[in-house]
Amino acid sequence: MVKNILVIIGIVIFGVYFYQAIDIEEFIQSQNNDKEQQSQRDPIQEKIHQMTLEEKIGQMIMTGVPGTTTDEQTLHLINEFHVGGLIFFDQNLKDPSQITQFLNQIKSENQDNPLPLFLGVDQEGGRVQRLPVLQDIPSSQKVGEIDDEEFSYEIGRLLGKQLHAFGFNIDFAPVLDINNNPNNVVIGDRSFGSTAERVSQHGIQVMKGLQSEGITPVIKHFPGHGDTGTDSHSELPVIRKNLEELKSLELIPFKKAIEEGADMVMAAHILLPKIDEHNPSSLSKPIITDVLRKQLGFDGVVVTDDMTMKAITKYNDIEQAAVQSIQAGTDLIMIAHEYDRAAKTIQAIKTAVEQGEITEERINKSVHRIIELKQKYDLNNEPVERANIEQLNQEIEKLLSTYSSLKGNN
Repeated sequence: MVKNILVIIGIVIFGVYFYQAIDIEEFIQSQNNDKEQQSQRDPIQEKIHQMTLEEKIGQMIMTGVPGTTTDEQTLHLINEFHVGGLIFFDQNLKDPSQITQFLNQIKSENQDNPLPLFLGVDQEGGRVQRLPVLQDIPSSQKVGEIDDEEFSYEIGRLLGKQLHAFGFNIDFAPVLDINNNPNNVVIGDRSFGSTAERVSQHGIQVMKGLQSEGITPVIKHFPGHGDTGTDSHSELPVIRKNLEELKSLELIPFKKAIEEGADMVMAAHILLPKIDEHNPSSLSKPIITDVLRKQLGFDGVVVTDDMTMKAITKYNDIEQAAVQSIQAGTDLIMIAHEYDRAAKTIQAIKTAVEQGEITEERINKSVHRIIELKQKYDLNNEPVERANIEQLNQEIEKLLSTYSSLKGNN
């Protein structure tokens, strides 16, 4: 009798474990099927799945390059670090032939990487113009003073046409800062005006003009660099406004631009102690995630201003600041100068992932945004022909001739 009971108990236990094993196996298979179906529904997710951690982290880095040709450091950034983008300055850009050849060489070197490169430059007009031998575009201040939205759109379109002709695909413009502080030397005439309405109207039109030529505009410097007399290249600016005050002025152009289809936002290195008393906006989760992402509804790419600026380096270790910035919600870390700093930053982010400070899921989210934007603008590694400078200048001169006060005057 006891033996029979033990046999029955054994059968029952075996049955329970057998069916549990089946349930677990079915659950695992179900999860795998769900992931497979998700990848099929989202080709970007499939692309991310195929990338290594190093490749994904690389996509979140935008660096400067040291010279005018593809030297060893530039090649290493592309081939070993798989960086997502490069930014160029005056010292990199000498003449049309050199620029075209340089960018074409870079694209050729990038052929084996999983994604094409962001190739960006600050081409705002006025005193911030990187491309040589082109007819000057008037400053944003003068564009705002003309106060003609069609003219502003054409300015953006011609800026975009210039950049596209050379092979660039990103313009770190327009500036959406409101020029409401007479002591502000870093913004000043880079702003479209001293009111939210004027900055919104003309900044958005320039943004749309750039987009019409296949150039990704970057609206900057969030959440507003206008009301400070401090230059973040040399020191950390402090703006003592609370969120409601920002919403009533500084945030208006950004909110409207986001509603009108902004693709990328640059986070400024500004301390706003009434919102986050410890961290500049570029490293601040309350500002990037809570304000920009949640309250303003922006789900595009957030890029930092250059992390080698003294607003960061005086008070932070760049590598740890980059980790904190990603934790705050940014997608693209800009290291515009110094190869060694870029290399150390990439390693710091990788270490942060390996140690659990940043989840790989968080990395994937940023990479998804980056891939989505690159696909939207059909970025590729194809070479371009040398730009037709004469034609570009004729178009600019024709536009400026409609306002005689602008011709030959920034």
